[in-house]
Amino acid sequence: MAFNKEKEALRNMILTFRVSELQMLLGFAGRNQSGKKTELQDRSLELLQLNSTPVQKRIRELFQSSQETQQAAMIPGANALQYSAAYAQMLGLAGFTTQQQGIPQAGRANPYAAQQAQAQVAAYTAAYGTQPLQAKPNQTVSQPCNVKFKQLPFYDIHGELLKPTSLVTQGSSRFQEAQFQFLLSPEQATNIASNRDIRMGSKLDYLYQIQLRFCLLDPSAEQGDEFPPSICVQVNGKMCPLPNPIPTNKPNVEPKRPPKPIDLTPLCKLSPTLPNTVNVKWAADQGKGWVIAIYLVEKLTSEQLLERLVQKGTRQSEFTRELIKKKLNDEGDEIATTNLKVTVACPLGKMRMSNPCRPTTCDHLQCFDASLFLQMNERKPTWQCPVCDSPALYQNLMVDGYFQEVIKAKELPEEENEIILNQDGSWHPVPKDDSEEVKKKEEKKDENSAMVDLSDDEGGSSGAVAAAPAVASAPTEIECIDIE
Repeated sequence: MAFNKEKEALRNMILTFRVSELQMLLGFAGRNQSGKKTELQDRSLELLQLNSTPVQKRIRELFQSSQETQQAAMIPGANALQYSAAYAQMLGLAGFTTQQQGIPQAGRANPYAAQQAQAQVAAYTAAYGTQPLQAKPNQTVSQPCNVKFKQLPFYDIHGELLKPTSLVTQGSSRFQEAQFQFLLSPEQATNIASNRDIRMGSKLDYLYQIQLRFCLLDPSAEQGDEFPPSICVQVNGKMCPLPNPIPTNKPNVEPKRPPKPIDLTPLCKLSPTLPNTVNVKWAADQGKGWVIAIYLVEKLTSEQLLERLVQKGTRQSEFTRELIKKKLNDEGDEIATTNLKVTVACPLGKMRMSNPCRPTTCDHLQCFDASLFLQMNERKPTWQCPVCDSPALYQNLMVDGYFQEVIKAKELPEEENEIILNQDGSWHPVPKDDSEEVKKKEEKKDENSAMVDLSDDEGGSSGAVAAAPAVASAPTEIECIDIE
């Protein structure tokens, strides 16, 4: 058991190494030092299988050196190791005691340093599931609250860095301030740093993100994102950009910001030993409380959501068939309906659907294309049904097996998108109507009848001939004017 803990501690140390440190370790072990950081990490982790004492010692030395450098930069003029509780804990797991590091006895006996170390140990263990630090100097510590955020389909949650916590109002001042801290684990820091969106045209966004969310303090139901009034957020002393407020024409009403999560990743320290501090300022609102939470999430694309939707399975065609029978044989309707015309063209793109779907919460038969619907919500998430405007949440979407069979059927011509649904649940293409040809023939007959009427009015024997120049009567009058 102790051997496994030591090995896990050494593995976490390697995951914190920079490229230069990885190359130094590989050079010490006589391994190839070229390649990307992920490749260097993989080779370095393979060294643990050797169970070599010199290699393990070298890992500890490199880790100690890197932490001393980082902590000295963070706290100038102080003994860095006194303030690195996470570092001391990791060395302890790896069988490396503080006495071996030569920390002065005075430093270890310093009660202030001991308090700092205890606080940072709590922050480090928080990354593995316990409550992180949430405090502001001279204020009481906020407590987690039983509030759940609504799930965001385009983000998978991989960890809670700060559990939903109420923004506690202190005193009678309208403007309030609170401070929170969280720490990443070595695995979380590595996942964020080594995964970027490198697709053509992308902005090299982080695929793993540190996501900040706000909502109302209301445990009665799942809450959507909503910003407190006059909100201002700083991360590690840097101002965090927020969505621009939406202008309003209502008097004495503060414009609200669009409800959406905030990506803090570019402002955070991607290190398992350096805590991140989030400072929040907001205006107290009578009768309203607010909640803050920070998550480690993985950003998904519309293609990934479509793949998941298809893998979830299709709604059986028999279900839709019974729904058609019920709608067309409903005796409660005053007007009897024997058939119903629907289209297999998406109401969004006006083209034939490839993955016809609709929410399980909607009772209409008309479907829409899942791919196009997800792409639109990826740009601007509204999650509204394009057919009836009711909520169309991602978890309620299902591909319709009945209309999928219709689209793939050979009986439906490629140029035809409309079908007729029958009372027995069957369907057939809209028959090619000859009405256009009939209309053309009727129009010709109307023209001929109009010519005969004109000839009768003139009373001439050559009716048809007289009727023909009637159209050219205007030009003849113009000629007479020219003669004058």
